[in-house]
Amino acid sequence: MIKSVLFDLDDTILDFKKSERLALTKALARFGVEADDYIVSQYSKYNISQWKRLERGEITRQQVKVNRYRLLFDELGLDLSPQQLTEVYEENLCYEYHFVENALSVIQSLYGKYDLYLVSNGAKRVQEQRLKGTDLARYFKGIFISETVGYEKPSREFFSACFSAIPSLDKSQTVIIGDSLSSDITGGKNAGIKTIWFNPNNTENNTPITPDYEIKSLLEIESLLQNIE
Repeated sequence: MIKSVLFDLDDTILDFKKSERLALTKALARFGVEADDYIVSQYSKYNISQWKRLERGEITRQQVKVNRYRLLFDELGLDLSPQQLTEVYEENLCYEYHFVENALSVIQSLYGKYDLYLVSNGAKRVQEQRLKGTDLARYFKGIFISETVGYEKPSREFFSACFSAIPSLDKSQTVIIGDSLSSDITGGKNAGIKTIWFNPNNTENNTPITPDYEIKSLLEIESLLQNIE
């Protein structure tokens, strides 16, 4: 029987892709650059690649912030400061919060039935402001952001630090729900808990990472949780 549910935040509860597009478009406009679909898609590609490197422990969080823009600016031939863009982008991102379809109603339905926790690799100041703006924090017994925890998902150290702050947690009765195979699902497996991959776009899994369960809609969660032994 599941008692504790760990939720990823970005692209599981909040629509990060939409927030990213809006925050980036506004940030680049401030520096005189019109962000078309190609620029946004290239930024997203570089951003994801650098976060993957962070998950593997290859680079630091600060290097992620610089590298993603440096790669983009080099491709576009732009003479802009990655540090300045990061500052403006993150400020914009703080105030871009849009729910994934059905996310809020599902969280509200689970609230009180399960012990809910948030686990996120997102920037601390961004996530804290977005949680405040959406009033999501009230539904969670604990919020664990990697910058505060001191480790990144999917490391065992991240989850060990989280679990040490939840004395009553039983790993055999705990599950993590997230959209990232490399961060959430691998992290859950590293932590020895059950895993649910949120895959709304029916993306083919070409990795060796095998989630315990897979869902296409967040509306599937409650029924699934009731049936996990």
